[in-house]
Amino acid sequence: MTVELFDGASAIVTGGAGGLGEATVRRLHAEGLGVIIADLAADKGKALADELGERARFVSTDVTDEDSVNNAIAQADELGRLRYAVVAHGGFGVAERTVQRDGSPASMTGFAKTIDLYLNGTYNVARLVAAAVATADPDAGGERGALVYTASIAGYEGQIGQASYAAAKAGVIGLTLATARDLSAIGIRVNTIAPGTMKTPTMESVGEEALAKFAANVPFPKRLGGPDEYADAVVFLLRNRYMNGEVIRLDGAQRFGPR
Repeated sequence: MTVELFDGASAIVTGGAGGLGEATVRRLHAEGLGVIIADLAADKGKALADELGERARFVSTDVTDEDSVNNAIAQADELGRLRYAVVAHGGFGVAERTVQRDGSPASMTGFAKTIDLYLNGTYNVARLVAAAVATADPDAGGERGALVYTASIAGYEGQIGQASYAAAKAGVIGLTLATARDLSAIGIRVNTIAPGTMKTPTMESVGEEALAKFAANVPFPKRLGGPDEYADAVVFLLRNRYMNGEVIRLDGAQRFGPR
């Protein structure tokens, strides 16, 4: 019997309570998947789960903690066979030059915390979800599921003060092909989206004047990217069976300058 992977399946979306993650949760739920909103923002996550209703559930999740991620995995299987994960969490960033203007070196604390959240957290989710998905029945082509990571164009063109964030996101870019090759043997595909400047609630908080300046740096379309456009890319990567080991830039042809 041929297995249709979206039928009766579930997905985990880290950072699913807001921004790119929320748009992805809404889209995957509309596609018929059970969705775990894996986040630490309990109020937003629970409200979203309540709004979506059946086959959507908030699970408080620390992406850097093995037990926490395994709890999300166990609850995903209650909504349908876990086959997918979208790693879209945020929540921390530090703007700091490697050597400050007063001559002091940057703190290692902010650098280590950023790497832990974005790079270590991505790998932790990937390894644990992949181990669970590996036990699922494959489809006719041998596929069991797929993962989508979130990098950033800062992983290619890190700006002044972005050393920690750029390093973390460059690490996610490097993780993509390596884990895709690792997981090909068990029928799991891996791809990554590298967004440019996206109009998330956090970004909107900077005000209209700042948003206009950001939009002016995007060649075309001359605006910030929408979370729904990120969600569109996620669905494409999950459904297209020949996409594997790729990083897609979602940036309107933007290339970050030094500032």
